[in-house]
Amino acid sequence: QVQVEESGGGLVQAGGSLRLSCLASGRTFSRYGMGWFRQAPGKERQFVATISWSGDSIYYADSVKGRFTISRDNAKNTVYLRMNSLKREDTAVYYCAARNAVGSAVTRYDFDYWGQGTQVTVSS
Repeated sequence: QVQVEESGGGLVQAGGSLRLSCLASGRTFSRYGMGWFRQAPGKERQFVATISWSGDSIYYADSVKGRFTISRDNAKNTVYLRMNSLKREDTAVYYCAARNAVGSAVTRYDFDYWGQGTQVTVSS
């Protein structure tokens, strides 16, 4: 069983930056593909970014490409999401997810373990 816990959310002004962290339990963290998703009120959960176990396969949603950066530190069992140039439409609960496979993935159904989410609110 894998437990996933996000942190680093908060309130930020438009144009600002935040870094989310995701700590995952499990002795084989380095073998998990990881991803970030987000869900705004009244909307479906949507893909944000994903990274393979080695970090050599990374994908972003078009809406965040060039502004967000996903990375991981396998020694710390942690994956990060650096968010720059934040916009009001980035406001959402951000979820970290892990999958029982080494590759990256872009759909929520490819992930097996989910955190509780962390709120990101971008004000104008």
